[in-house]
Amino acid sequence: MLLSNPAHFLSGRSMTEAYPAGSEQMMVGMGCFWGVERIFWKIPGVHVTSVGYSGGSSSDPDYKKICTGATGHAEVVHIVFDPKVVTYDDLLKVMFETHDPTQGNRQGNDVGTQYRSAVFYYDDAQKGKALAARDVYNAAYAAKGYGPITTEISPAGKYYFAEDYHQQYLAKNPGGYCNIGPTGVSCPLPSGVTG
Repeated sequence: MLLSNPAHFLSGRSMTEAYPAGSEQMMVGMGCFWGVERIFWKIPGVHVTSVGYSGGSSSDPDYKKICTGATGHAEVVHIVFDPKVVTYDDLLKVMFETHDPTQGNRQGNDVGTQYRSAVFYYDDAQKGKALAARDVYNAAYAAKGYGPITTEISPAGKYYFAEDYHQQYLAKNPGGYCNIGPTGVSCPLPSGVTG
């Protein structure tokens, strides 16, 4: 899907053009992408965020189609960040601590494969860090009485921008729906994994 306005609503930075030299990318699914994007756009070192769809089989997903579950796509947030300011591990920590990664295909009342917990990695280093973080958080969540983490960790495939009205939705609609928030589970970054 092409955005009619590729400028981020808050920063004015392009969500689609070339990113600054040295930038890295991250793509995560944590439930409804509106609240997830707001969490990440507030983090110092994050250059720009956008919301979209990834992890499915259809070549033309849109919101209506992904809500049926037939496309296999997850609602995701694409994050471009400066690793000199905020590391991939820092962002993984935020990801694992601000949604419940043990719920399978849901977050709270939002149910369906599009709401699954996922990390779509861009290289082997990100894959290793995501797997290590999942292992550490699996133990931390188990210690608090949660079930096993269900977070999908897969290679980043094609990213499809969501419709314009979804981009930075909670900045445009401050009273909008959001069920994303801290879980109360926290732990140090995985041992031996650095940013």
